[in-house]
Amino acid sequence: MGGRRNQGSEEVGRIKAPDRRKGEMFARVVDIYGNDRMRVFCEDGKTRIGRIRGKIKKRVWIRKGDLVVVNPWDWETQTQDKLGKCEISWRYRRSEISWLERHNKIPNILDLNNIPV
Repeated sequence: MGGRRNQGSEEVGRIKAPDRRKGEMFARVVDIYGNDRMRVFCEDGKTRIGRIRGKIKKRVWIRKGDLVVVNPWDWETQTQDKLGKCEISWRYRRSEISWLERHNKIPNILDLNNIPV
């Protein structure tokens, strides 16, 4: 049967880390705009418009406050009045976030209380 998976036992296996060579970084979702777009606060201190990658669009629900991995668009010209754009490629579950916090992998700037709105 294709029922729901067992939600109670979340085991942490291998956890994806941002690939710094590709420019990936941690970010927190600040606002949800709809149409697969949301405002994210990245670990470099910038706020960007994030677009959910097509591969994870139907599989993963991303909510406000989630920790995600983003890949900023480097081909886009930076302007003063517009936010930069990025692609959201991964969302962490609660158990993965607690593992990352225990091992000090998440930057302090991404603490939910420190994010400017």
